Amino acid sequence: MAPWPAPPPPPPPPPPLAAPPPPPGASAKGPPARKLLFMCTLSLSVTYLCYSLLGGSGSLQFPLALQEPPGAAAEPPPSPPPPSPPPPPDAWLRTPPAAGDMATAQSALLEREAPESSTADDELAGRRAANGSSDRGGAAGTPDYGEKKLPQALIVGVKKGGTRALLEAIRVHPDVRAVGVEPHFFDRNYEKGLEWYRNVMPKTLDGQVTMEKTPSYFVTNEAPQRIHAMAKDIKLIVVVRNPVTRAISDYTQTLSKKPEIPTFEVLAFKNRTLGLIDASWSAIRIGIYALHLENWLQYFPLSQILFVSGERLIVDPAGEMAKVQDFLGLKRVVTEKHFYFNKTKGFPCLKKPEDSSAPRCLGKSKGRTHPRIDPDVIHRLQKFYKPFNMMFYQMTGQDFQWEREEGDK
Repeated sequence: MAPWPAPPPPPPPPPPLAAPPPPPGASAKGPPARKLLFMCTLSLSVTYLCYSLLGGSGSLQFPLALQEPPGAAAEPPPSPPPPSPPPPPDAWLRTPPAAGDMATAQSALLEREAPESSTADDELAGRRAANGSSDRGGAAGTPDYGEKKLPQALIVGVKKGGTRALLEAIRVHPDVRAVGVEPHFFDRNYEKGLEWYRNVMPKTLDGQVTMEKTPSYFVTNEAPQRIHAMAKDIKLIVVVRNPVTRAISDYTQTLSKKPEIPTFEVLAFKNRTLGLIDASWSAIRIGIYALHLENWLQYFPLSQILFVSGERLIVDPAGEMAKVQDFLGLKRVVTEKHFYFNKTKGFPCLKKPEDSSAPRCLGKSKGRTHPRIDPDVIHRLQKFYKPFNMMFYQMTGQDFQWEREEGDK
């Protein structure tokens, strides 16, 4: 029997349409096209996200402290990234500065600015203190510009003699700038130095006179030497008053503050039976003008000291102010037109001749009613002061006629 013919060979397989998937565990040799496209898209998205988060706020051009809320991240805006190569995918995860660092930076900025603010406040407070209770008259007639200078004139005494009335009257003059409060530099604050003293003064322009008044200078032993060391050519003004009346006025002021103090008669005598006056009591000691003036004449000639009568400052304020203005080298601006006599208070008040406003009088602390003093005590005080008054008249070349006034009473 013949063998069976061999079967025909199978037809060749058709060409594969795609490469078969790699066997399990094998790795791809290169990214397919779709994966490459996906990676490019992801990179561009990350790039845009980083720019939006980190660079978008930079275009606002505000200070850093105003761009971010308190505690937020603060970082300077980066420059736009180059198109190639793209930033790493984790760029948007970079850690910003800690909130504490930003707070520290803001605190440092405030600390740098704070001294400027406090300096301005101190300067403003200094000007208010220097102007004192009011800035009327010459102090208000000049705008707040110019230069602070050491005083060219001082009202050095005496307490309860009329120094406040004189200061307020001379401040009306446009060429006078005076401190409203009493600096007490040469008796209480000398250790603070001349720069402190200069800073207390108001600002002045060329041609204006800087002044201050502290009545206790006249009875301070160190004051003449200290003032002379500051300015040898300074002008000094002393307002004097009948020492008996001045002592009673001094006591009246103290009594208003300390009602419990002993009577004037008790304080004025060491031994009333023997008629021994207690000259160590300040109310009595201040009125021994010749004793205090002797200390001043060791440093200053009489030509640099003007003695103003406290009594005439009441009955003829314009006349006494004419002397003051002449002494200071000023034009006579303050005249009788600036005064109005207040019968209730018993002394003149200031007024502005150019308007019809009410006259401005000194405060309630001025013009107090004196307590009644035993006439025998007053007589003993007049005898005590008489030799000192005579000596004072001779030293100054002026007769203040206090004994004549006492004889008329």
